[in-house]
Amino acid sequence: QMQLVESGGGLVQAGDSLRLTCQASGRLFASHDMGWFRRAPGKEREFVAVISWGGGRTDYTNSVKGRFTISRDNAKNTVTLQMINLKPDDTAVYYCAAVLNVGRYSLPKADYEYAYWGQGTQVTVSS
Repeated sequence: QMQLVESGGGLVQAGDSLRLTCQASGRLFASHDMGWFRRAPGKEREFVAVISWGGGRTDYTNSVKGRFTISRDNAKNTVTLQMINLKPDDTAVYYCAAVLNVGRYSLPKADYEYAYWGQGTQVTVSS
């Protein structure tokens, strides 16, 4: 079992930066692939970024490449999403998610692949 708590959301202006943090509690954090998803008003939840259990591989949705960076600290059980040059289209509730890696090489990018979810943190970007 794993619990995830996101923090760092807020109201910013276009072009600003934010850093989201997901604090995990539970066993074997370092064996879990970690992802960030978001749900914009009136839209489906969508994949944003993923990082492998060891931190060596990452992937991003096209709309955030070059602006968002996912990283993790397995000693602190945290995963972060550094966001720069934010745009109004980035406005959403951002969710942290985790899934135990049991030998899979591919990075999970679909929400049904994840077993654990945080409660979300709101990011609002004004124009």
